[in-house]
Amino acid sequence: MAVKKYKPVTPSMRGRTGYTFEEITKDKPERSLVKPLHKKGGRNTYGRITVRHRGGGHKRKYRVVDFKREKYNIPAQVVAIEYDPNRTARLALLNYADGEKRYIIAPVGLQVGDTIVSGSEAEVAPGNFLPLSNIPTGTRIHNIELKQGAGGQLVRSAGTSARLIAKEGKYGQVRLPSGEIRLIHQNCMATIGQVGNVDHGNIKLGKAGRKRNLGIRPTVRGSAMSPRDHPHGGGEGRSPIGMPSPKSPWGKKTLGAKTRRNKRTGKYIVRDRRVGKKRRR
Repeated sequence: MAVKKYKPVTPSMRGRTGYTFEEITKDKPERSLVKPLHKKGGRNTYGRITVRHRGGGHKRKYRVVDFKREKYNIPAQVVAIEYDPNRTARLALLNYADGEKRYIIAPVGLQVGDTIVSGSEAEVAPGNFLPLSNIPTGTRIHNIELKQGAGGQLVRSAGTSARLIAKEGKYGQVRLPSGEIRLIHQNCMATIGQVGNVDHGNIKLGKAGRKRNLGIRPTVRGSAMSPRDHPHGGGEGRSPIGMPSPKSPWGKKTLGAKTRRNKRTGKYIVRDRRVGKKRRR
């Protein structure tokens, strides 16, 4: 997919880039696979904001994506490649041999007319869904399960891919896009290939309004606030953040403070995503 540049007829168009959408083959989504999407503006069931900077944005409908791919050994033909406003990746519309239609994340190289299949007997080809035990080491994979039968949870963003680097006993070692190496059970499934829309990282929004269309509200610097609103606020003129470390709006340490608390699954991390650090088992 190529990146489109705009003629700078206004200041906001000068650095702006966009998609060419040359891989999209269908404009409207499949009606049977669409659900209404109600926005919450970052609020929980009590009405309190738990995720900041959310709200507004263009109206969307949710496309039901099949991350489990449990229709084993039933071939499916790729009918269309579609745009999904809810994620950075593109969607591939599949038409199974039994007549059912489903969406999956479209990998690089998957085209209309291709046939893909799920199951342990499938070939190692882009779009096929196989257990890690049947995938050769060194293969690029995405949409990886953490728990058998739960559906793919890892590596689903545009242009990302993981790599199966080793197999040891019941587990396979998978290098994730963050650099983390993690043990995943070999019975867990994964999709072959790299997620499509590789040029997504080269897109420049160019103006604040385009950010608002995505449903992202403005972020205010802590140093621009008053002391009652943020630990970095106040002072005569511009002031440094101060010691001992930067703080969040609620006084918690940021910039390097560890936030992971799940000790139950920490034993499956072979190498930490932070370079050069190994996690003790």
